[in-house]
Amino acid sequence: MVKFNADAMGIVFPNMFDKLVPELTSERLMASIPFGSRYRMIDFVLSSMVHCGIDNIAILVRENYFSLLDHLGSGREWDLARKNGGLNIFPPFAQKNMGVYGGRIEAVASILRFLKSQKEKYVIMTDTNIAMNFDFKALLDAHIESGADVTVAYKKEELPERTPSMENVGQGIFYTFDMEGDKVTKVHINSQKTGLQNFGMNIYVMDRELLIDTINTAFIGGAVYFERDVLVPKLGELDVRGYEYTGYTSRITGLKSYFDENMRLLDEDNLEQLFSGNSIHTKIRDDNPTRYIGDAKASNVMVADGCIIEGEVENSILFRGVKVGKGAKVKNCVLMQDTVVKAGADVEYVITDKKVTITENKELKGADSYPVFVAKRQIV
Repeated sequence: MVKFNADAMGIVFPNMFDKLVPELTSERLMASIPFGSRYRMIDFVLSSMVHCGIDNIAILVRENYFSLLDHLGSGREWDLARKNGGLNIFPPFAQKNMGVYGGRIEAVASILRFLKSQKEKYVIMTDTNIAMNFDFKALLDAHIESGADVTVAYKKEELPERTPSMENVGQGIFYTFDMEGDKVTKVHINSQKTGLQNFGMNIYVMDRELLIDTINTAFIGGAVYFERDVLVPKLGELDVRGYEYTGYTSRITGLKSYFDENMRLLDEDNLEQLFSGNSIHTKIRDDNPTRYIGDAKASNVMVADGCIIEGEVENSILFRGVKVGKGAKVKNCVLMQDTVVKAGADVEYVITDKKVTITENKELKGADSYPVFVAKRQIV
């Protein structure tokens, strides 16, 4: 899988934006949210890193991480089951000095001993709330060529409608940047400006030794957030550069955006942009091919393996093992793994979590502006 070796290791923060989607993160974290009929959000980050030669990746989990551990296993699907490097998962309290972190500074401070023992020159830090096929090698090359202390990845786009404001900052913090050329001159926290913004992707590159010194100093001073407590006050001291990403992204900012970003993949152009180039790897589930039985009809759908379709499915995303009974109608829906829609049921604008059952002849309908969500293992 690896085409070359990069002199960089990865640090992944899988919990940072859990509060944006409380419906989906009551029993899991952002990194393990299902996406695109068969993937999890973390699959895109791990696959992109490994394809770019980054084979030493630390994942700093905070809570609700059982589903992530189950999904990742030894890391074999991403070629990360290695004697040296590979996948390193750090749960809370794994070490004496490690607890439940709040921000990136506390998280990284808890693994400083681990960081000091690594051999890579650079560290790439990232979250998991964006599905993308990212070229981390291009980012690293730009960082090295510029000689910057810190390089931040951003994309020119308008802010999503439901981006947290300063009043509900507890849901998550987003950053936009003012630029002069590629130099970052100002960092805005949860900006509510309109129009195109240099919208931060929460991806950062630093020299490993500089990161260790920076985090150590910041943590002693009581700092919590890397951007707010390090980048903002030290813009005049550190050389912070921006790296513009122009590829396809699916950024999750709430349940509605989760629905919309899945549905966007029904457009072949979007699907091609996200999955073209390097392949995205995920946990293998040995299912049979999807079967369409009798009078089954399917139109404009994205269907994973293991499904059984006897009814009608239109404009929908179906994950592995979904069953649609005879005479059932599914339209504009996202149905997660092992959902069962029984005979005669009619569902539209619905998101179901895993192992949901919609019983016979039930009618369940939301709207494009407000899709109905059914929690895990519920029977309707």
